[in-house]
Amino acid sequence: MTPTEAAAIALQDHVALWSVGEVGGIDVVGAACDALVAGLDTPGLRVLAACTRAEADYDVHDLLPSALHELGLTFYPRDGAAGRAVAVQALARRMLAGAFTPRQFTSRIHARYGHALPLAERLAELDDEYDSIDFGDTTMAEVDAEVMAEARKLAGRPPCPEA
Repeated sequence: MTPTEAAAIALQDHVALWSVGEVGGIDVVGAACDALVAGLDTPGLRVLAACTRAEADYDVHDLLPSALHELGLTFYPRDGAAGRAVAVQALARRMLAGAFTPRQFTSRIHARYGHALPLAERLAELDDEYDSIDFGDTTMAEVDAEVMAEARKLAGRPPCPEA
């Protein structure tokens, strides 16, 4: 994967996470800056990357559609259903990169989506398994391994914006 492809994926992940409230506008601006440094360059991306911390939470929503369109990326509206599955995939990639533990990952997914998002159902079930480790035969390491396997499956899937 080239640096520009990696930057495009990272930007798309940030947009999906922003759409469900996992990250703020300043995080999207940071990803836009990283994309510019990696070699992606469009007028809309430059404007997005130029946002200050004070402007980010107000301006990102208006700047994202055109910046992403110029790059051939998908815009997921804030609090829209379309970004949920893609956000789960982005969180899976983050967990695999070490941003948080498998337990934190399942807890986050379960708290946000419960058992209502088909793509994340197994993760919600695994979060329930963590809660019952003391009462069963399953160990923390076994559940962690299942979470990692599920995350690898999710991270490797093509983006699937079905909610």
